[in-house]
Amino acid sequence: MSAPGNKLGPAAAGAAGFTLLELMVVVAIVAIASAGVGFTLRNVGQTQLEREGLRLVAMLEAARARSRASGVPVTWRATSDGFVFAGLPQPAAADPDRSFVLSSRDLAQRMTWLGDGVAVQANAVVVLGPEPIISRQQIVLEQSGQTLTIGTDGLRPFAILPLDGAAGGSR
Repeated sequence: MSAPGNKLGPAAAGAAGFTLLELMVVVAIVAIASAGVGFTLRNVGQTQLEREGLRLVAMLEAARARSRASGVPVTWRATSDGFVFAGLPQPAAADPDRSFVLSSRDLAQRMTWLGDGVAVQANAVVVLGPEPIISRQQIVLEQSGQTLTIGTDGLRPFAILPLDGAAGGSR
């Protein structure tokens, strides 16, 4: 029994609950944890676009190296269904004085290029050599409203450029 006027009896004193401070701490911990999980999850479309961009960077650098090694000018040009390397020298087993055009259909046999929905903005033409220093050049890839810029300042290798568009950077 409790004393008259005392609303807290022995049973009510042990069943008090959480304080406001304890509830606020728990809510803050849950918010921080869910924000961390949200930042670690990647946008699938942007990931595919970056993968295609890295693939293109590798092909551009390989073509640039072959152009310098052979002394033959090579250009990359966007087409409606992908792209074309013009002037890329044939492999060493063939006649070294001849050049050929490597189309997106030829590349599809070796590597899938321009994945679903990936397109090149504008009519991009990139000169890859044979000079060791080329002019500053950029290619903008687009997929589902997202864009990715690939470029070089002419001296450094092609790379995925940061959002501000400065050449030679990486993401």
